[in-house]
Amino acid sequence: MLKSEEISTTISLNDSQYFFNRELSWLEFNRRVLHEALDLRTPLLERLKFTAIFSANLDEYFMVRVAVLKEQVQAGLNKRTQDGLTPQEQLKAIAKLLHPMVNEQHQNFEQVLRQEMVSHGIYLLNYTDISLEQRSYLQNLFTERIFPVLTPLAVDPSHPFPRMTNLSLNLAVVVKDPVTEKAKFAKVKVPNILPRFIELPQDLESEWIGVPIEQVIAHNLETLFPGMIVQEYHLFRLTRNADLALAKQEADDLLLAIQQELRGRDFRGSVVRLEIQPSMPEFVREMLFSEMELTDSDVYEIDGLLNLKDLMSFMALPLAELKDPPWTPIIPPRLYHIHQANQINKSKKAEKTENIFAIIQQNDLLVHHPYESFSASVEEFIAEAARDDQVLAIKMTLYRSCADSEIFQSLIAAAESGKQVAVLVELKARFDEENNITWAQKLEKSGIHVVYGLIGLKTHTKIVLVVRREGANIRRYVHIGTGNYNPQTAKLYTDLGLFSCREDLGADLTDLFNYLTGYAHQPNYRKLLVSPVNMRDRIIALIRREIEHCQNGKTGRIIAKMNALVDPQIITSLYAASQAGVKIDLIVRGTCCLRPGVPEISENISVISIIGRFLEHSRIFYFHNNGQDEVYIGSADLMPRNLDRRVEAVTPVEDPKIAQTLQDILEIMLADNRQAWELQSNGSYIQRHPRKHEPERSSQKILMEIWRSFN
Repeated sequence: MLKSEEISTTISLNDSQYFFNRELSWLEFNRRVLHEALDLRTPLLERLKFTAIFSANLDEYFMVRVAVLKEQVQAGLNKRTQDGLTPQEQLKAIAKLLHPMVNEQHQNFEQVLRQEMVSHGIYLLNYTDISLEQRSYLQNLFTERIFPVLTPLAVDPSHPFPRMTNLSLNLAVVVKDPVTEKAKFAKVKVPNILPRFIELPQDLESEWIGVPIEQVIAHNLETLFPGMIVQEYHLFRLTRNADLALAKQEADDLLLAIQQELRGRDFRGSVVRLEIQPSMPEFVREMLFSEMELTDSDVYEIDGLLNLKDLMSFMALPLAELKDPPWTPIIPPRLYHIHQANQINKSKKAEKTENIFAIIQQNDLLVHHPYESFSASVEEFIAEAARDDQVLAIKMTLYRSCADSEIFQSLIAAAESGKQVAVLVELKARFDEENNITWAQKLEKSGIHVVYGLIGLKTHTKIVLVVRREGANIRRYVHIGTGNYNPQTAKLYTDLGLFSCREDLGADLTDLFNYLTGYAHQPNYRKLLVSPVNMRDRIIALIRREIEHCQNGKTGRIIAKMNALVDPQIITSLYAASQAGVKIDLIVRGTCCLRPGVPEISENISVISIIGRFLEHSRIFYFHNNGQDEVYIGSADLMPRNLDRRVEAVTPVEDPKIAQTLQDILEIMLADNRQAWELQSNGSYIQRHPRKHEPERSSQKILMEIWRSFN
């Protein structure tokens, strides 16, 4: 161990060799997702699901991350990132890493998964392999349902190359005029409003049988080009830059600015990726390359089915034996009798005698989704606030939600009953902008005070504040969470939420909402760690306190769970803590720029990533503090964007039982030997496996078993 005075003079902790590249680290995360599709221990339909997730992740990666790098290159920017790479060097490294990964994905699907699907009665056939009777069925279906929505677009001097929408599947068609004998080029978009896989009538041997819609279109092209000879067709898919570019100085009306940007996002952005099949001839490639201004590294040859994201549709098949065992979230034990009373009251229209506020008054309440029910906790909290005559005001933030959320109806009901309701709807939540605009306008029409985010900052924090009259006093109830107020993702993401009526937390959330809705600038908070105000400084101070304990001959210990670790200042602070002897365990699901296990730098730091049936999304930060343990949860990852360009809130957990529960969760995850991957000092990940005679420990399965025991 280096002495504290030697740390800053002998080694530069900011040296680029001690940092992994953010973009390449994310690709390693997606490789772990792909592994779930390759792993024979994963049920078949779940493997198809992970194949689809891998593709969906890449779509967003190209639309945003690769798009930004290409813009930097085009602008002549050569600034190096913390790891020392320029934008151009990053693009080359991405292509080198990703091309083999994509090939592995498609080989696994074509050579392994399709065969396994057949063995279970799921036949995704090629058009050329179906019977004459099945072709006749598809031709009739094409005429009635597909042909009317197709639009063939010619490309010639009088018809300029058409603008093609982002993530669209298209057929490049070459036809010959029998009169002039000249070849002509046309484009046919595969409509995304129709199912990607067209189901055929089942026979006794099949659970499902069908063909890709693009093959149905391709084998009926003569109908689209009557009088012409269809010579060949080739499928391709393009990806555009889809990151919103808002000019801060021009966005006086944030809602209007985003609406205008959204109108052109699907076709305005430059093309950043082209996916084609190997059979596409050179002259067609050259035309596409020229029109889209692409290079060879932007092109991905796919030997097989394009856009495997659509495989997610097979999860709808009623084949339970090919999926993970079903999981139904339990009712939080402390809320069980309230939930039961609610069900009785709904059926008998009886008057309630107890409510969730009385439970929170007794002690803080922690909920853990998807193990515990979102609807019986978070949605019920807001619904109760809307119903309760003693509630005066409800304030909350909405980053992502969904159309069937009862939260919206509760907020509208609260406003209609005369309560003060204020909602900050983050319009800049990437790829949820349109959904958020729709709901923001509906809420506003109902009399709710709606704030459309802040220029220059995204409001990512997950908070609710309920102001309630109790006798002659006012009491504030809060929910501070790690995940979105979205009942759909609450079934798929692991997230935590803390309910409390502690006065200091209520006062902090009041100050935070005043900052979000008004002009207040609160420099200090009683308990909360808030970005961009004090979060980075507070976290670094907590790390330094562990260093001081070690330097004073005591024990230093940090455990932190998050989605991403990128911030250089946090990373160098963790390096300094490792040098001082602090034992650090990090659970980082996705991007991790910290390099663990480097002698004299990070030999006391270990990093694992857990990839399982649920998306690990909760953030937990534990500091030993010489036996006076401190635990925090909240919405923030340790990235510059979260600490500098987003409004985030992390809360201390002061109830000893809840703090111990969170420590137990961390220890269960650290012991995972089934879904955990260990980050190596060279940037690769190695999946853990049970040692000989060691039982398999999947943290998510263990947590399900624990919560199931409460039923």
